Order: sequence, then structure tokens, then C-alpha cells
Amino acid sequence: MKAEINLITIWTDEIDRMRNFYNQVLGFRIKNDLGNYVELENNGVRFAICMRNVMYSYSDEYRKKVVGQAFELAFPCENPDEVDEAFEKLVTMGATPVHQPQNMPWNQRTALFADPDGNIHEIFSEII
Repeated sequence: MKAEINLITIWTDEIDRMRNFYNQVLGFRIKNDLGNYVELENNGVRFAICMRNVMYSYSDEYRKKVVGQAFELAFPCENPDEVDEAFEKLVTMGATPVHQPQNMPWNQRTALFADPDGNIHEIFSEII
């Protein structure tokens, strides 16, 4: 095995809401849509959304209700002003606001929002 991530999959019970959010709100183009599995165009790591029930026959772990924040995706912005603009746009388009843009001690401006399943993600820019 290589120490390399090839694919990130978000598991969901609400594929239509998640497909629409990642396509229409976040702007990912759909590369492949099989109904219960949607792969999105992304530079680098492959990125997909999949119905949890696809995996039920492989492991009962996929049947368990997910509680709490298990992962975060971080989306870069060109500059700190774009963080504020992107945050407002995402919220206007349906993202759930979690934390307003703020300058952080690690020299980034960040903001947090949630997708329809409640997964919290970050938008950020380096502060120059």
C-alpha cells in the first residue's frame, strides 16, 4: 500500500440533497452519476458521494448512525476578502453558517459552514 489518498467518499442517506449541494452550491461538476454513487470532478484526489446502503452487505458499520464531526474538507480562497465573499455566497445559496470569517493565530482567515448532512467544512486563505 502507498501512503497516498486516492479517493474521498462522503457517505449519506440523502444522495439527492447532497448531490445538489456539492454541484449547485459548491460548484463541483458531476463526473459520473450512477444514482446512488456520484463522483465529482476535482483536481488531485477523486471525490465522491455515495449512499450508505450500497455498503450494507459488506459491513454493519455502514448501518450505524453517524454522530458528531468525523471529517472536514477545506476549500482554499485566493485572498482573505474572498473568504468573506465566499462565505456570504455559500450561506445565501443554502449552506448552513457555522462560524463567521475570522483571522486565526496560524495566519489564515477561515470560516466554517455545513452541508445538508451537517458535515462542517472550512474555507480559508493565507493572511499575507
